[in-house]
Amino acid sequence: MTEQTKAPETKAPETEAPETEAPETEAPETEAPETEAPETEVPETEAPETEALIDEDGTYTTKEDVALYIHTYGKLPGNFITKKEAEALGWSGGSLEPYAPGKCIGGNRFGNYEGLLPTKKGRTYTECDIDTLGASKRGAKRIVFSNDGLIYYTDDHYESFELLYGNP
Repeated sequence: MTEQTKAPETKAPETEAPETEAPETEAPETEAPETEAPETEVPETEAPETEALIDEDGTYTTKEDVALYIHTYGKLPGNFITKKEAEALGWSGGSLEPYAPGKCIGGNRFGNYEGLLPTKKGRTYTECDIDTLGASKRGAKRIVFSNDGLIYYTDDHYESFELLYGNP
């Protein structure tokens, strides 16, 4: 076992240095040679994304675009009209183009009578045609979407559905 010893504490004596004034001197004026700083490029930074990925005023007919539009804005694009609106223009089936150029059928209620889509109190579904712009017939492709954010796609006229957006 080793014994530790401590040195006695000592204090430094207090002393004051006499105040002195530095002599005033002037440095000779010199001019720095002009040099050009090298140009540096500021890296571009992206601002936080505040714009939607899809234009609200656009015309959309594909599965991906229509689904994204509904997911973003909660409604169908403006190029969709209901069956009733189309019928008022003289349409009775088949191609909509002669009666409403640039329009597609969409906005009617989907009944979910087969019960293939999840049900919930207050939930309603709306349907729209997909890939029919300028087509001779409506085809089997549809998007069916709910009033609470679910978006489904069917390419076999309601026999099966693929969930695109939402959490059932």
